[in-house]
Amino acid sequence: MNIEVARADELGEECRYQISEVLTQGFAEDFAFFSKNAKKLADAFAPMLVLECFHIALVDGKPAAVAAVTEGEQECFRLDRHELQRVLGPLHGLISYRIIQSQFMGSYDDARDGLTEIAFVTTAPQHQGRGVATALMRRLLELPADQFVLRDIKDTNTAALALYTKLGFTETQRRRIKFAKRAGFRAYVSMGLKRAEAGGRRAPGWVRPGSALRFAPLARTLGTSEVQPDGGADQVLGPSVHPPQRGAW
Repeated sequence: MNIEVARADELGEECRYQISEVLTQGFAEDFAFFSKNAKKLADAFAPMLVLECFHIALVDGKPAAVAAVTEGEQECFRLDRHELQRVLGPLHGLISYRIIQSQFMGSYDDARDGLTEIAFVTTAPQHQGRGVATALMRRLLELPADQFVLRDIKDTNTAALALYTKLGFTETQRRRIKFAKRAGFRAYVSMGLKRAEAGGRRAPGWVRPGSALRFAPLARTLGTSEVQPDGGADQVLGPSVHPPQRGAW
């Protein structure tokens, strides 16, 4: 299996819809409020993606896993109310617009240059359990940041929490939710990793968003023995009665 990692804007507009498919398939249960129709979900999210903020793991040249990477005031979505209403209908599109605006947009209070947030980590169903998300995460940790954060992971998503712990992340906050029995989980977990803990690595040739970026094939860069199947963040758990959060679920 040949895995490469690239930033979405380098792949070009022709890959936008495929990236949206991976994102919305991975979060289908969490995005179910917006639509339970897979094509409609992909149609709704595709125009919103800020491609320079998404990093893609490609398996044999096709998008297989995604993650959003932002720093400071950057946003990974660019909202268009009229486009959402066109795809989802006037009323439902308006409601969805307001939910996405309130839950997915806006920086956190501690946002700053050098603090990189990794969010929306997921893998296409057919590639889950093959270590693709692990390979993607390892590559992201080579980006030149002082600190990495993952926010709002469901406490029931033990596979993702185990993966992030294995990569060196530690829990920084646990935010309990109301109506836990109905929601199917008790708390959102946030995790952090400082540069020294990540080994101080920097990806060769890394540039800030706005310029092209491409990583070498991971099977060569990491060594095939390191690209191993696992459950990790390749699995996304659970429907929730709570509004979708933007964390790495």
